[in-house]
Amino acid sequence: MEPHSLTSRLVLIGSAASQAMSPALWNPVLARLGNGWRYEAWDVPPDGDLAQVRKDLLGPDMVAANVTMPHKHWAAETADAADESVRLSGACNLLVRAGERLEAHNTDITAARKLLGPTYQRHALLLGAGGAARAALISIRDNVGAVSIADRDPHASAELLELARELGLDAHAIMWEQARDAAADASLIVNATPIGKRASDPAAWGGAALAPDAVLYDFVYARHTTASVACAEAMGIRCIDGWDHLREQAVAMVPLLGLDGEAGALLQETLIGLRDVH
Repeated sequence: MEPHSLTSRLVLIGSAASQAMSPALWNPVLARLGNGWRYEAWDVPPDGDLAQVRKDLLGPDMVAANVTMPHKHWAAETADAADESVRLSGACNLLVRAGERLEAHNTDITAARKLLGPTYQRHALLLGAGGAARAALISIRDNVGAVSIADRDPHASAELLELARELGLDAHAIMWEQARDAAADASLIVNATPIGKRASDPAAWGGAALAPDAVLYDFVYARHTTASVACAEAMGIRCIDGWDHLREQAVAMVPLLGLDGEAGALLQETLIGLRDVH
């Protein structure tokens, strides 16, 4: 991390933050707003000095921090105050500095609710059990029948299963190898894993045929069409991809940062340009 400057700063915290698209999305918008803010990426490994990160976030030039894998649970725990979405999910993707306090929000949930709408999902398959999967689960909690959870880490699956049952949902955990069969019956398949970041990655669920009424929500955004999206589109399945999610979670940040509506319009315009380039 570089020394603090006089410029007010937004940052992204994650193990691979410097590879993310967020600075390229936000900095042109901030330049056009002319508010003197800039957006930076802080690479913080899983075993990084998070106590120092928290101290840096309370610096006088800090505005807020987006938080991505694997620090969303830490962000929820380190916050001095949290909104309902964070309290429910145990995950935070936005820390806003308020004096000497950090306030936690989860705009991933706001985005998922916006993109999925009120449509009832008879069976949701969650691939992955981290912060993104938690956001998806919370967003559909009032509009879902059965929920299947698959993660290569059984401990992570068990934790998300516990949350689902606390919410009163009909949920169960399955082995990762069972996801292919479960996908065939699901009306919503959520890829909340990094599968798809590499162009060589297969479809997250293995590519089995999906139900005609299925929807794919792929949190991954990349400089290529992910195999999950390509496979689903070839079947005529509705797809919500990582670019859609990036747009909506960024727009949801606008009022939380005290920006006006122009910022939301500029974010959407800038994202369209980025997506066309990539």
